Parts: sequence; structure tokens; C-alpha cells
Amino acid sequence: MTGVAAGTTPGMPLWNDPALPAATRVDALIGAMTLQEKTAQLFGVWVGASDQGGEVAPHQHDMEEAVDLEALLPTGLGQLTRPFGTVPVDPALGALSLARTQARIASANRFGIPALAHEECLAGFAAWGATAYPVPLSWGATFDPDAVRRMAAAIGRDMRSVGVHQGLAPVLDVVRDARWGRVEETIGEDPYLVGSIGTAYVQGLESAGVVATLKHLVGYSASRAGRNLAPSSVGPRERADVLLPPFEMAVREGGARSVMNAYTDTDGMPSAADEDLLTGLLRDTWGFDGTVVADYFAIAFLKTLHGIAADWAEAAGTALAAGIDVELPNVKTFGAPLVQAVTEGRVPEELIDRALRHVLAQKAALGLLDPGWSPMPAALDGADPDDPQALRGTVDLDRPENRRLAREIAEKAIVLLANDGTLPLPRPGRIALIGPNATEATAVLGCYSFPQHIGARHPGTPLGIELPTLHDTLAAEFPDAEITLARGTGVDDKDLSGIPEAARAAREADVAVVVLGDRAGMFGRGTSGEGCDADSLILPGEQQYLLDTLLDQGTPVVTVLLAGRPYALGRAVEESAAIVQSFFPGEEGTRAIAGVLSGRVNPSGRLPVSVPRDPGSQPATYLGARLAHASAVSNIDPTPAFAFGHGLSYTAFDWSDLTADTQEAPTDGEFTLAFTVRNTGERSGTEVVQLYLHDPVASVVQPVQRLAGYTRLDLEPGEAHRVRVTVPADLASFTGRDGRRVVEPGELEVRLAASAADARLTARVTLTGAVRHVDHTRRLHAAFGHEPVGRA
Repeated sequence: MTGVAAGTTPGMPLWNDPALPAATRVDALIGAMTLQEKTAQLFGVWVGASDQGGEVAPHQHDMEEAVDLEALLPTGLGQLTRPFGTVPVDPALGALSLARTQARIASANRFGIPALAHEECLAGFAAWGATAYPVPLSWGATFDPDAVRRMAAAIGRDMRSVGVHQGLAPVLDVVRDARWGRVEETIGEDPYLVGSIGTAYVQGLESAGVVATLKHLVGYSASRAGRNLAPSSVGPRERADVLLPPFEMAVREGGARSVMNAYTDTDGMPSAADEDLLTGLLRDTWGFDGTVVADYFAIAFLKTLHGIAADWAEAAGTALAAGIDVELPNVKTFGAPLVQAVTEGRVPEELIDRALRHVLAQKAALGLLDPGWSPMPAALDGADPDDPQALRGTVDLDRPENRRLAREIAEKAIVLLANDGTLPLPRPGRIALIGPNATEATAVLGCYSFPQHIGARHPGTPLGIELPTLHDTLAAEFPDAEITLARGTGVDDKDLSGIPEAARAAREADVAVVVLGDRAGMFGRGTSGEGCDADSLILPGEQQYLLDTLLDQGTPVVTVLLAGRPYALGRAVEESAAIVQSFFPGEEGTRAIAGVLSGRVNPSGRLPVSVPRDPGSQPATYLGARLAHASAVSNIDPTPAFAFGHGLSYTAFDWSDLTADTQEAPTDGEFTLAFTVRNTGERSGTEVVQLYLHDPVASVVQPVQRLAGYTRLDLEPGEAHRVRVTVPADLASFTGRDGRRVVEPGELEVRLAASAADARLTARVTLTGAVRHVDHTRRLHAAFGHEPVGRA
């Protein structure tokens, strides 16, 4: 490095000088690097990953190869893949091991650059002993961005404290077909809900100094028949108006510093090869300046699964040209094949420099190029690194404040779908607790929780967190009740032998609580999760038969669902005394459910996805055009049993006195509505006000309605609030005939609703003036405000 220009500090290279602009530091470093040193910063290494099956990533057993870390280190290393999320490890010992690995990496390369360490954090930090929060579908059910923001900040603080820099979350895919196995990882079926909740998560994670990674850009959730990695056939308007807005919002308002491509191809173009998407739209139009990282093995899949590259070098060059900066999880194409391709002139070195500039700028922002950088994370402050055994158990990633936050979100996410007055339970004497998930501790966890994602492959290893079963928490909630257990049947084993016992238990009880749903897993090892797609939305196994049998016993049946997707429940929709829907609510989930059953918790969750009436009427979401709904031209009625946004309470709310400040507003203006919401019941509760827009006449076919805003109102008995909502005309925009986003003049119907099927108040406002073109700088939100107006 002789002859390299010094920074403002004598003898300090430019790239180490934090007083200089990041661009100056990065350019100087790139200029000093060899080709091999450059490419080394563009890939990760997955230490300890297996190629013997039991994979946690698609085709892991095909794609993983032994990596000689010592041979790689002299040229540097871009990323370390999942140092905590590969095998169970005590958090303190994991932090020490990561610190020592980082010290080796930095000391082995000429520039002293450490790796950037990334982890999964979809339902909490995916590390042994870390808090398992509710899955994203439960985040959506809260309709509470603030709670999700606080959760993400807590997750980020835990990750950063042990040396992790980047989190692979949130998932911003909008549900288009609930048969897709990864529905549990999504936030819901509406782009505004997904965008607003997902952006809050990004803000929380980034506030802790952890790089948030938006995934999966774009079209993954629109795969044909809900099959994982299947091609997507969406048109340009569905892509622009449904699938892209959450990413746009999270880039613009969330400050996300990383984006991950989708595995799928759309109309023959794999996302990993789509320059118009990853560079033209993401960078040139939206102004994103972070890193684009490949989903695991996605670059190699351009050769093996998509068939658009003849060899690894062509796959690497194609991905680089499209805009992918980093190959994850391991080096396959960006190593020797890419170096050779550049040397032979097949790939321009300028593409490597472009990607490297993004990577090094991010490392500079994280302090990894600073002269004072230390590999020791905050969690090990004051610890003796020479006495590892003394460290065991000293880092707590499941602190009481984490659990309180996990419980708050779980309680807010539980949706009461139906109730004939049986709930809350009035201190029953005899409860029959039935079903495969009644005594299964892990039934509250999604496929990206550590116990299900990694722990399941290490039998005998303790869970690392406390996971009470619903039996445990119900017994604590009703200490005087006699609780009889009966399994009935398994989640998906089709065993009918226990159903007579379950029926007898129900007949002899005051109430039967039947706990059904999913088992999260990966690639066919569960009924929900990545690679666990469903061919219909009937309950897995023989659970529907069990449920129907219990309904025949004459005892009130409370149906409780611990699931990763919505299921059609057949006759139970009408005949259950109550239905409680929970989407993998995390480690505090069963306490939250028990609280709802007893009435200690007044449910306030709302459906982020519609619950189908017919298991075969998919794909169907509320966000459909007129002909996507029930009509006289088809004998199939896709009307859901419970609509998007639906959820009951143990109190009642009255909506009244709607006023509008104008009957007309220009296409570049706004209008304000005001109305009163009163709690007319006898206990405190939360109403979720939802704002939908209906455009009766448009130049292209539009959904019948779409969510444009929402707010939660906490009201005491008799309390009323005057709610005001200002609606920008920009919210009525859509992609027009020429592919540009427009706001058109004409009548607009504004529905203030308790769900997509329950409009309480309706206003009509006419937009006036010329057709107006808008872009990514348009206004994205309605502004809600409210103030008390007295008690009844």
C-alpha cells in the first residue's frame, strides 16, 4: 500500500479517515484493491452450513460446498452468513466466537476490513435463546405500526449487541394466494397495510443501527397456484399497484439500506436478472443507494433453475449487470468464476466497482473502515474473553421487557372472528381442551423462529426460551376449572383413533375448546412455512373431521386456531360458539389467547387476510375487481367467510355524524372528513377505523375498493372521539393506460369501515380538474387525528 494518499491524519490511509466523505474513502480504497480483493467483498461465507440435507434454504444440499476459509481470508471477506442462526449456540459464546472470527478476517487482509455479519430476524432474532415474537401475519393483524416499530427496535438492539450488522427482514410480499407456504411470513393481502406495517419494522430495526433488508423484490407471492418459486404471471399494473408499493414506501420512508431479490421469474424474467427492476426502478427512479443482496443461491439459480446462464460466470455477470451487489449465502459465482470472466473480458470490471462502491459505503457507515473499530460487541463489555466458560449464560436475549412487548403484540394480534356470547368464558367448571395444538409448545412459532428453523434439526437441544402450552396457560387462567385433555387427531397425520375420546370429553364438559391449525416447518416438513404450500385451504390432516364431530356433541365449541394461513372452516363458521384466530403468536401467544378466552384481554385484532368460506375458491383476496367477486357469470362464489379487516370485540362501537369539508377537491388537492366513534358497551375496548376508496369509473379496471388508511381508537365505556381524516387526492392514483400513475377527475366514494365488508359511513367527493400524473414522490398517507368529545 506504499504511495497511497494519506487522509487528514498523518500516516492514515484515506479509507480509514472518518473525517473524510464516505465517497472519498470508498474511491480511494477501490483504487488500491486488486481484482481478487474487490470480488472478495461481494460474497459471503456460511461457516457450518450442511450439504447433507435438512436444509433451511432452497437446494442447500445441492449448492453448499466446502469452503477453505483460510485460503479466502488474505483477500478479505464481504459477509458472514448467520453466525448465530446456523447451530444452537449460547449467545455470549456466539458473540465471542464472532468477535474472534472478525479479528481473524480483519488481520488477514491488507486493509483490515472485517466482514458484515447478517442474520434472520423475521419473528425475532433467529438465535438460540432469543425472544420469539409473533410472525409478520400477526403484525398485520395488530393494525398498529407503533407496536411493530418498538418490537423491531428491540430485535435490532439484541442483534447489534452481539455483533450482527444486518437483518434479513421484513418480508413485503403481498399475499395473492393463501395456499403459498410463506403466507405466515407476510403482513397481509393489502399493499397499504403491508407497506405501513413493514415500513414501521424497517424504522425500528434501522434505529438500532441494524441494516434492514426488504424482501423479496418482487412477485414472489404471486407465483402460480401458490407454489414456492413457481413462475409469476402478474401484469404490469398488478405489479405496479399491488406488489411494488410496500417496497416503495419502505425505501422512501423507512430508510431501508438493503434489498433482496425474489427467486421467481415474472413473465420469463427472473428478478435476479432484471436490470429494469433492480437498477432502473429501485436505484434510478426511487433513489435507493444501499446494497442489493441475492437471496440464498439466487445467482446460481440463474443457471440451475431458470436456465438463462450457461455457466457460473455468466450467472454472475448477469446478476451484476442487473444490479445485485452481494452473493449470499456462500461464494459460488462471485469468486473464481467472476474473476476469470473479468480477466477474459466477458464481464466489465466497472460492474464490480459499482457493486463494491455500495458495499464499502455501507461498511463505512457501520464504522467497519474506521481505525478505532473493535470486533468486541457491546454485550461482552467488561467480560474476560480468555475465559469462555465464565461467559456462558451472561447474555440475555429474552429479557422481561422483550417478553412484555411480545405479549402486547400477541394480544393485539388475536382476532375474534365469531362469538355468540359464549366468550368470555364465565368461569366454567369443566373445560374439554381438545386438538393437536392444545399441548404442543411450539405451535405458537413460525418457520423462521429459531426452535423451528434450526432447533428442530438438533433433537435434544433445549428450546432456549419458555414456551407454555395453551393447556398450561388455560390452567393458570382458570385455576378452579376441571380441564380434560384429548388430542383427537394430529395436525396432519390423519389418525382418527383419538376422535371418540375427544367426542366423549366434549359431551361431558361445559365448553369444548378445540385448538387446531398448523405445524411450521421448511420444505415439506410442516404444514406452513417456506416450501410448505397447500393444494387447498381445508384444515390439514383430519382436523376438519375432528371439528365437525365435536360440533355434533351438543356442547358449545370454541374453535381456536394457531396457524400460518387462513383456513376454510366449513360448518364451524356458523356452528362454533366462538372462533379465535391467531397467526403463530410467538412465545407469549398462549398467555394472550388464554386472556382472550377469559376476558382479561379484550380482542382488538383485525384480519390481515380474508378467511375463505370455500377451501377451493382460491386465489381470492378482497383486493379484486368486480369480476373477481361473486357474479352471475360464474357459479363459484369467492365471498369470504370473514372479510379482510374483520374482528370482533367484547364491547360495541357506534359511528355517526359524518361531515365533509367539501364536496369537490382538485386532483392535486385534499379533503377532510370528520365523524364520531363512541364505545357504547360496558368495558374499554379498541376500534380499528379503516378507510377504503372506491372509484366507480376509471380508465382501467380497478379493485372494487382498496385500503387507504387506518387508525386504532382506544375508548373507555361511553367515551366518544371525534375523528378527522385528511385524504390527499394522490391516494386515488393508479397505473393508467400508458403505464404512468395518474389521478383522474371524477366521483370518488370514501368508505369508513370496520372491515372490507362492513362500511359504517360513506362520503362522496368529486375530484376536479385535469388528469394528473404522479410519481414516487406522491403523498402516501391519509392523516388521522382524534379528540374526545365527552361521554354518553
